[in-house]
Amino acid sequence: MRPSSTLIALVLISAAVTVFTSVWWRDMSYFLLLMWLALAALTIADLVISNLAGRMTIDFDLPPQGFVGHTAAFTVGIRSQKGALSRKIEIRLDLAPELVVDEIRWLDPASGAGEGEVKASLDLHLTRRGRYAVNALWLKWPSRLKLLEIIAKMPVGKEIAVQPDISPVLSGAIKTQILPLEAGQKDLRLRGEGSEFHQLREFVSGMDPRSIDWKRSARMRSLVVREMRAERNHQIILCVDSGRLMAEQLAGFTKLDRAINAALAMCWGAGLAGDLVGFYSFDSRPRLFVPALPGRAAFPRLQTVCAGLRYETQETNHTLGLTHLSGRLKRRSLIVIFSDFVDTITAELMIENMQVLARHHFVVYVALRDPMLAKLIEPEETTLDAVARSVAARQILHERRAVMEKLARLGVLCLDSTPEALTSDLIARYIEIKSREMI
Repeated sequence: MRPSSTLIALVLISAAVTVFTSVWWRDMSYFLLLMWLALAALTIADLVISNLAGRMTIDFDLPPQGFVGHTAAFTVGIRSQKGALSRKIEIRLDLAPELVVDEIRWLDPASGAGEGEVKASLDLHLTRRGRYAVNALWLKWPSRLKLLEIIAKMPVGKEIAVQPDISPVLSGAIKTQILPLEAGQKDLRLRGEGSEFHQLREFVSGMDPRSIDWKRSARMRSLVVREMRAERNHQIILCVDSGRLMAEQLAGFTKLDRAINAALAMCWGAGLAGDLVGFYSFDSRPRLFVPALPGRAAFPRLQTVCAGLRYETQETNHTLGLTHLSGRLKRRSLIVIFSDFVDTITAELMIENMQVLARHHFVVYVALRDPMLAKLIEPEETTLDAVARSVAARQILHERRAVMEKLARLGVLCLDSTPEALTSDLIARYIEIKSREMI
């Protein structure tokens, strides 16, 4: 509890009146004493009639988990009597810095709150993976006569587990993209072009005569053709760089979280397409290696592993990390590497080791492009600072383009995508690889 601005103003006015009266009318001390006593009595009466501690009940609710990049609603229900809630109540939370309060919404009483009850929902923005606590709830409201501000603190002690974002998987968006590989236009286009036998069909006019199986046609005494489709059961390794550069913020979230979200989406898509999926992470040294499993069986395991992946502060050692991965693989695989670089000089070791890896495997390199660079290239104002930033942004994009072109000449398929489009672009690139049987 603390004095309000109204009480402070009354005290200052009373003090001014006391000083002025004491100078000009020395026989007014009785009046001044009554004035101060009246102010003190008014304050005490305000405190007594505003004592809501025994008549207020507070409930709160927090979901046990949420997805990084999304919001979680912390709901507060306040019940009181005799219209005590008709005054404005301010709510504050004592919570971890990774949980950012975006907005406080007062819910409509008609939506479920009873008489003498108000509900508020505080949107917590989940910016990083991990377990974070909401420690305490602070309430502040004015007294009846608005002479005091009553402050109450209630312990909360609730935690929320922030997991990688798998909302594209739950919504069915990934399945919608992968479905044509199973039974749709792409599957029909692939028949007769793949390397895996699919089925026999009677020959009809318009089919390619080269697809006729002459031995089976002789046995069946009618022309039949062999339909082929793209090979399945490929081994896919999702390789995530968890070094210092990947811990940087990009469009509100770390690059590492963006890469993990895209990797889990691809794991689910590869499971639907019938491939095997493994996982590997490294920074200054190799960290985790999960052997390839059928995609649907690998997804829950990879989800658990990715949820516990730490944000490292050390520089990435591409030589050690990629050499270790190469030694763990016994068959040709599709390796998807999520990493980043600063300039062409720091990318030299990464390029050299990807060149060695690309001799035996099909490598896809995924990098995140900062959308702010495109805005800095063409500034709205032609100030000296804006021109300097534009030149620097052009140089960064030029060096990124040079690295991507060099990797492409080495046989590495490059994907330089924006954060928002990373997941959909990666799934589309995977479908293209499967369709053209590039593995």
